[in-house]
Amino acid sequence: MSHGPASPMSSRRSAALKGEAAIPGDKSISHRALILGALAIGRTHITGLLEGQDVLDTAKAMQAFGAQVERLGPGEWTVDGVGVGGFAEPEGVIDCGNSGTGVRLIMGAMATTPITATFTGDASLSRRPMRRITDPLEQFGAQITAREGGLLPVTINGAEDAIPVSYRTPVASAQIKSAVLLAGLNAPGQTVVTEAEPTRDHTERMLAGFGATIATEQTDEGHVITLTGQPELRGQQVAVPRDPSSAAFPVAAALIVPGSEIRVAGISRNPTRDGLYVTLAEMGADLLWENDREEGGEPVADLVVRHSALRGVSVPAERAASMIDEFPILSVIAAMAQGETVMNGVAELRVKESDRIDAMAKGLRANGVEVSETRDSMTVHGKGEIPGGGAPVETHLDHRIAMSFLVAGLAANAEITVDDGSAIATSFPDFVPLMTGLGADLG
Repeated sequence: MSHGPASPMSSRRSAALKGEAAIPGDKSISHRALILGALAIGRTHITGLLEGQDVLDTAKAMQAFGAQVERLGPGEWTVDGVGVGGFAEPEGVIDCGNSGTGVRLIMGAMATTPITATFTGDASLSRRPMRRITDPLEQFGAQITAREGGLLPVTINGAEDAIPVSYRTPVASAQIKSAVLLAGLNAPGQTVVTEAEPTRDHTERMLAGFGATIATEQTDEGHVITLTGQPELRGQQVAVPRDPSSAAFPVAAALIVPGSEIRVAGISRNPTRDGLYVTLAEMGADLLWENDREEGGEPVADLVVRHSALRGVSVPAERAASMIDEFPILSVIAAMAQGETVMNGVAELRVKESDRIDAMAKGLRANGVEVSETRDSMTVHGKGEIPGGGAPVETHLDHRIAMSFLVAGLAANAEITVDDGSAIATSFPDFVPLMTGLGADLG
């Protein structure tokens, strides 16, 4: 896959940020709403869908598998599904762009239907490991070929007579768990997934909402999810809450830019996604949660954030799964705290859109911040400031690296430039106007 021309972006020390941040819909839930809508009978009506490129690629994929997908207006979509086991064989290659979540969940959703599909993606996605998904899918009876190392492009010949599996995830990954559960939908009997630590549970919540029989329990063996196969899923009304991972960027900016106070409405407070906000509270962040409620089966609330004097903390490894996407921006916040912030259990960051530990460490060091790292940890030696700035940062086509350093520049002593901000559109297409609307000096 080719990538278009680079789009460098810069940010500069800003005055106080003020106002309300309209965060886009949750990316994880948006992917799942489209996929489960396609696997349901009848019409699914989705509001608040994130219209970033990652999710749009999943919508195109569902159309390729035979579902009718229509955009009615901003964030409002309908999906007329084909039912569990009803996917048609796509005529062309399924291009998932930059989306690891999209490609892995779609692979699971089609692996137990006797059709053939080939999956590809951009240069970044084509470097990411797929064997962690294809290995359990082969246990259902799917036949899979891939590039050396288990990389994209991947071709899956779906199982003729799928068999249910019991699978223990080798690493904490909601993508692995979800791919196995989605594959289990078209296998008779019970598919069981066991995790050492619970990961984000959007798939389980949404499966239950669409009518699947699914149970979770905590045992001596770990967190166990049991799905009864071959249900008749029914189209639903899905209201997508706002993405806590996207909210992390304006929240971080408000915490580190003096005098700031912003409000973020309707953030998901799913307990499998709140690790960053728990950590920020431990660091002394001034966070006020208001108006707790439920939307689309997910707990949500409004958040008021004020500039805060922060202290370094140690983040336990068992919290990593609930904040894995937020560690890049946490490392920026940690630079502005006093003392060491130790992030444990973060090896999974090395196989995201980029090696996020390496990318953040190099960028922070270039801008005057002391950072140390191991394979599974990262330590930021905070001094209450980003003393340097002025150094260019390589993003490796990673949207979270780009946004993290653009936030860093708002409090740095000199302008920070990222080599390419184009990947931000995959998850947060309105990032720049939202931030500048709050008063940030970036672009």
